[in-house]
Amino acid sequence: MNRQYITTSVVALSLLMGCSTSSLDKINPNQVTTEIYYKTGSQLVSGVNSVYAIWQSLNLTGREWFFTHDLRSDDMATGGGQLEAPRNQILIGAQLPNNAVSAAVWNGLYRSIHRANVVIDNGATVNDNPTLAKRAVGEARFLRALAYLELVTLWGGVPLYTSVVTAVDGTKPRASVDEVYAAIIADLTAAQADLPASYSGNDLGRATSGAAAALLGRAYMQKGDYANARTQFQKVISSGQYRLMDEYTDNFTEESKFNPEGVFEIGFSRIGDFNWDGDGNDGGANETTTRSQEYSPIGWRNLIPSASLLADFENTAKGDAKTDPRLKFNFYFIGDSFNNGTRVLADADVQGNAQLFNGVSQKVSWRKYTALYKNAETFYTSGINMKIIRYADVLLGMAECENEAGNTAAAIALLNQVRSRKSVAMPPYPTTNYPVNSKNEVFRAIVHERRVELAGEQIRNRDILRWRAQNKLTTEPIAYFVRNRQELLPIPQQELDNNARLSQQDQNPGY
Repeated sequence: MNRQYITTSVVALSLLMGCSTSSLDKINPNQVTTEIYYKTGSQLVSGVNSVYAIWQSLNLTGREWFFTHDLRSDDMATGGGQLEAPRNQILIGAQLPNNAVSAAVWNGLYRSIHRANVVIDNGATVNDNPTLAKRAVGEARFLRALAYLELVTLWGGVPLYTSVVTAVDGTKPRASVDEVYAAIIADLTAAQADLPASYSGNDLGRATSGAAAALLGRAYMQKGDYANARTQFQKVISSGQYRLMDEYTDNFTEESKFNPEGVFEIGFSRIGDFNWDGDGNDGGANETTTRSQEYSPIGWRNLIPSASLLADFENTAKGDAKTDPRLKFNFYFIGDSFNNGTRVLADADVQGNAQLFNGVSQKVSWRKYTALYKNAETFYTSGINMKIIRYADVLLGMAECENEAGNTAAAIALLNQVRSRKSVAMPPYPTTNYPVNSKNEVFRAIVHERRVELAGEQIRNRDILRWRAQNKLTTEPIAYFVRNRQELLPIPQQELDNNARLSQQDQNPGY
């Protein structure tokens, strides 16, 4: 949302534990509890705001969520010795059940689910403003589905909570992958009916019916159900609510938030500093994200683009008809200007590793999601929104669905729609290096286009997982990959220890 999240006035506690001694069983009259709250539509909205707040937090899009996806993909390489050990473990496939980064994401996702459940369970009893209550429940269903899609993608079958936990022994065992997907589908189907097509003012950034359809399309694709994914993506395309921005970089600046390409994004603002609380709770206004300083060439530069990602961009140096402008839109090279054109990036400005590009070892760094375009601060926590779904991803997802259905001409047209963005204007398919005379050739073009268009947007890991599961990869892109171990992350050890319905036998293979 385009405003500060409400996180401290409402805490979504699902379990109130009293003392065994009756003389100590007192109710604090100043304490807000679920029994006396969630009686009005506005209170439900405050509750759902607390779910958005977790998504904005340290454990999720503020930091650990984007790291986890990026570290699991082949888009990234280590920036140098400054990369912390738990992150490097994921990057090289050496993660263990006690990995702090993946455990933080697991916790963030489940805490968002528990807060969403409070809103959903209480929504039916709120009647002062039925329209607002319906919308709040729809938002909570969307956010719960988003969390479960993350969980099933990264960990497979997971404990499934669809209502408020009311007892100490209320933990759940692992549900099957199909059961988790069924819950996601049910939530997003219901959310589409309850959510508006758009918002304005301070409500910008809330989940819409189009976001629910797009997320459901993503879920069906990950599940391998391309026919139903196509139906959902078509809803988004036909809605008329979204379009590609002429300027590719407008998707990753502080000044162009909630633009028509953003189907769903988590809002950040240059208010205060970064909130280091894992649940998004905060007594003050701190609304920034660490992403800019984490990857910036003059910041921490923890991760850099991999050599294979750089090589995937069309480039006249390797015989392509045109160098893809997205190469410079995504990455900083030594000699590029920054800080509103007042400074030039020098080798001495950039710490850490170099990588090969066009046969030359050089320091290339991420430009996407960094704020160097307008400043020269080393540790700048930015107000750039985190794109969860943008329209280009919907179009490319639709292209994959069309190709699966044998509609190669439709798939090619969708690919070319993305390539013809005004600021990109790449030659349409077919090209010399990407002929599209068969379903397999079109798929190869889809793989390429998704990688260069969506680089560093927490998409590549999902794509690899999907294509690997469907036996579509001609070569394995992850160097360390070991079958029956690296497909999924290990369930956090703390979950196995604390959940009475789980044991070591429930751990994912290989851990």
